[in-house]
Amino acid sequence: MPCDNLTMEEEDYLNQYAQRLQDGLVRLCTAREMMGGVLLENDDIESKFTEELARPYLTDAIREYREYPEAAVAWAGYLGMAVAKLWDADWQAYQQVSYADLQGPRGFDDMDERITAQVLGYALDSEPARRIADLLSACAAEALAMIRHEHIEPASPRAYYVFARTVQVLYRTGASIELFLLGYKLERL
Repeated sequence: MPCDNLTMEEEDYLNQYAQRLQDGLVRLCTAREMMGGVLLENDDIESKFTEELARPYLTDAIREYREYPEAAVAWAGYLGMAVAKLWDADWQAYQQVSYADLQGPRGFDDMDERITAQVLGYALDSEPARRIADLLSACAAEALAMIRHEHIEPASPRAYYVFARTVQVLYRTGASIELFLLGYKLERL
């Protein structure tokens, strides 16, 4: 998520931060057999986030962060999983899905349950739903630990940009998990 008003040094810092976080999450997901050692990416899925979902998601996540930091970060993974699932199912039919369409009856608060049950198709008390919840919780915990390790001044511009990059990494991670579960893999040509 490039930002026009950042210095080159700040942009480099954010890119390095995001790469370190992504590398750590790929290792974590691979160790739990929910990823194959590489981040699976797709331009349609990525552009859906940057062009349509990031702004409303960040608005909700920032509001929830103080009381529910893990959910504010982890729900981005669910969002990535949902978009990847819809992309695989029929992108022509689903590419217009909005952020509001993916929220639960209580909005942001139960978006994880809505995506799990109605998009991914898992019963909330099923083993796959528990594995996903546990994994995205672990990813969020790792991301939050990394944010704390950065020693960033709270409520500063840098804090916002680091949080935004964190959310983007969790979205990408969720999308990659779902693509992996759907059977996609990276092959050399």
